[in-house]
Amino acid sequence: MDKFRMIFQFFQSNQESFMNGICGIMALASTQMYSAFDFNCPCLPHYNLAYGLGILLVPPFILFLLGFVLNNNISMLAEEWRRPQGQRGKDPSVLRYMFCSMAQRAMIAPAVWVSVTLLDGKCITCAFCTSVPVDTLGNASQPHLSQGEIQRVLARIPCKEIYNGQQLIANEVAVRYLRCISQALGWCFVLLMTTLAFLVRSLRPCFSQAAFLKSRYWSHYIDIERKLFDETCTEHARSFAKVCIQQFFEGMSTDLVAARCHLPRKAPADAGEAAEKLLGITDQGTMNMALKSWHRCKPPLHLHPPALPTGNGWAGQGQPPTHTSAPRRETAAYYSWV
Repeated sequence: MDKFRMIFQFFQSNQESFMNGICGIMALASTQMYSAFDFNCPCLPHYNLAYGLGILLVPPFILFLLGFVLNNNISMLAEEWRRPQGQRGKDPSVLRYMFCSMAQRAMIAPAVWVSVTLLDGKCITCAFCTSVPVDTLGNASQPHLSQGEIQRVLARIPCKEIYNGQQLIANEVAVRYLRCISQALGWCFVLLMTTLAFLVRSLRPCFSQAAFLKSRYWSHYIDIERKLFDETCTEHARSFAKVCIQQFFEGMSTDLVAARCHLPRKAPADAGEAAEKLLGITDQGTMNMALKSWHRCKPPLHLHPPALPTGNGWAGQGQPPTHTSAPRRETAAYYSWV
């Protein structure tokens, strides 16, 4: 149980770990789905190819879309892409990094499905059973069979219980032939995916490490900024609701007192604290304006220095007091023993 708790805490440590865990779970789910799937080839010449290739390609496409849906960054990417320019520019490299990161994670489950399907061989056997070379593997000298009848006989190869073409080609020979081709394609696909992943992981830092770090940093910043904005809005909504409820009950108590119902009144201790968290936004229209302003013109990524004191201070009354001091020089010495 402790190991599962540690794994769960690791998945919750950051956004990337969480999405890696989701992709791993989806990869395991894809293998379980295929093992539980009841594969039934129609064994008809015009339907075998569509059924086999459909089972091979349609579920990976669904898993790919599901990987995008389960990714929390898809809404953030769409919002960042569609938002107005405002006071903050949009960096295409950051958007491209976010999309590529989501696409790479979403491709894990489809790649696992295709690999398992090809290594199993049922889809290729069903799809290409009519393309078995009868001249090489069987007996093509059947004068009483036309080309259409041969295709109908070959289409029943995946269905061993209804196959009746042993005199044309043995069922075991055709199935083994197609399964060997399917497994060869499966191992080639696994090797290709592994090679591409290795090249992406190893060669990318050699060419654009600085640009990669910049894109990764600002993509993390956008994610953290969005979370903090949601937390701030949630805290403001909680404080706003608390003040509204307190004012409602204070008004009710005033009405009861006016009706000569003497009730003990006690000022809430956290009323001032809740009012301070409103930050001056105390009505619905102002809050809506603040939300629209955040979407249309986000503040630029530049931290301004704190405002100078006004009123009784020295701001606006001459130059601020300065303390001149000689610049400090720092010297670093390195010692080594050879």
